[in-house]
Amino acid sequence: MAYKLQNNNLEIHIDLPLENYNFSRFDWTGKIVEVKFKNIHLSSAERIDHENENSFGKGYYNEFGIDTALGFNEAKIGGWFHKIGVGLLKKDDNNYLFSKSYEVDPADFKVVCEPNKVLIICKSKDVNGYSYVLKKEIELQESSFMVKYDLQNTGVKDIVTDEYAHNFIAINKDLIGSDYVLKFPFLLKSQFFGEAVNPDRKVDVGQNEIKFNGSPEEQFFFSNLSGNEDVDAKWDLINIKNKIGISESGNFKTNKINLWGWRHVISPELFFNVSVKPGQSTRWSRTYKVYKLD
Repeated sequence: MAYKLQNNNLEIHIDLPLENYNFSRFDWTGKIVEVKFKNIHLSSAERIDHENENSFGKGYYNEFGIDTALGFNEAKIGGWFHKIGVGLLKKDDNNYLFSKSYEVDPADFKVVCEPNKVLIICKSKDVNGYSYVLKKEIELQESSFMVKYDLQNTGVKDIVTDEYAHNFIAINKDLIGSDYVLKFPFLLKSQFFGEAVNPDRKVDVGQNEIKFNGSPEEQFFFSNLSGNEDVDAKWDLINIKNKIGISESGNFKTNKINLWGWRHVISPELFFNVSVKPGQSTRWSRTYKVYKLD
């Protein structure tokens, strides 16, 4: 059963590790499936046209190693590799694809619940010299919530990967369109973007903000919005009609920010580079603030 953190402003629904979503992509620790601000929805889903919702992202899911999962290259076909926060995945060919359905051997999970926060501990097996303990804490504050990560390398090989929060967002279930503005604390230089997929030209890229001249019927995607420059890990999304804004800020600099979306959802993504030597740990956090516009 989902755990709920709630105060006078915010309501956060968190699925436990072995509950509902069971696909091999997104982190199973602390699956934030729904966020409400004064009973207004601030979360959406990857797809709304598919029956098996437990195979797709929703809410504020995060992922480790979207391009290559930990230990994939060392694993033999038929062997196992790590997907941090999920468990072991079975390798069936030499090309890793985040969207592929892999056989999963789940990690060991422990959950500690308190009135204003949830701690989920994920302990992996030792495979090909890699093992880890991931601790994720989700803490409710007055009009914000914080997600804290602690990744300990318990293996004999370096852990080098990345992590990001996909953030499947819609404010009051409004379709993405002219009521939305997405702001960044740096200049957007479209000539340095890695990819720019904007098939129906509904996404308008400005100097430091992105607007919409209609509701995108096709998926859109922009990668490396900072042009690989190190910038403050932050974005603000506002909905003019509902007079509500939400922001995410990391306690780190980032050189990779992506944006994905569709008619019903927008997903700004701040990447954190993970590099941990054996016997060491790394910690980072993401803070989400919700506010009313004047």
